[in-house]
Amino acid sequence: MKTNFCVVSDGSCDLPEQTLKEHNISVVHFLVSFDGKTYQREGIDIELKDFYQRMVDHPNIIPKTATPSPQDFYAAFEARAKEGQDIICICISTKLSSSVQSAEIAAQMLKEKYPDIRVVVLDSLCATLMQAVYVLEVCRMRDAGYSLDHTVEMIKRLGKTARILFTVGDLHYLQKGGRIGKVTSIAGNLLNVKPLITLQDGEIHSSGIRRGRRKSLNGIIDLLINYCKDYNCAPTDCNIIIGYCHDYEEAVRFQKLTEERLCETFGNQISVPLCPIGATIGVHAGPYSIGYGVIQRSDFITHV
Repeated sequence: MKTNFCVVSDGSCDLPEQTLKEHNISVVHFLVSFDGKTYQREGIDIELKDFYQRMVDHPNIIPKTATPSPQDFYAAFEARAKEGQDIICICISTKLSSSVQSAEIAAQMLKEKYPDIRVVVLDSLCATLMQAVYVLEVCRMRDAGYSLDHTVEMIKRLGKTARILFTVGDLHYLQKGGRIGKVTSIAGNLLNVKPLITLQDGEIHSSGIRRGRRKSLNGIIDLLINYCKDYNCAPTDCNIIIGYCHDYEEAVRFQKLTEERLCETFGNQISVPLCPIGATIGVHAGPYSIGYGVIQRSDFITHV
């Protein structure tokens, strides 16, 4: 089916390869390094399970990430330009990365060779799971026949409803990344305190704390339920993804618990898919981060 535009995203969207193929999404990958010298494309040159295993095995080595270059974006844009389609490129928040700048440079480069191809670069104000649901909503509108301009207009409204709701295994990586102080990190780990964190409009906000892993997992389910109630919507009116890092078995248990509690609260069955969290955010949150990406569906927004 011919569509009005195609979708490109940087690798922060963290969507699995099968999902990318199903929705015809091109991805420009971030790079990751454990020694600050050798950089590999996440998910291509180094598998995520190997990346997180190295973090678990070497907790004192904090890996680094690097933004895709303009040339990386240009290659993705040109491949689509040859098909004769306009492009929407969705990037991680400018508050977290310079990916948007690389994409904008590439868009200007493309204009010289393909002046009739429009490239719209969007700062999603998102990352990881939040960016994943954002990208999928753009695909939903593309497949429904929305024009490029209508989609851009709608996604600006939808972006206000996008969230990441998550918790971490410990405070070590947040402290190393400068998100919290060293004393707070040590005290928090000694007391087994787990933060509840919300990413909204590109910025991290504290949403409370819980003692212990079990309580923190229930705490982020509470955040999801409160999100739906605050927006007067059901979970089925939203696109929700569970993201996890190293512990797949825990993620499966969390998925079951999530679906049970959503059913108990809202009275309808919903399946919430699992999605691995990539290295772009994993380096800052650690290998035991888990939570949700959520955004309201474009068709729900249209009818409210």
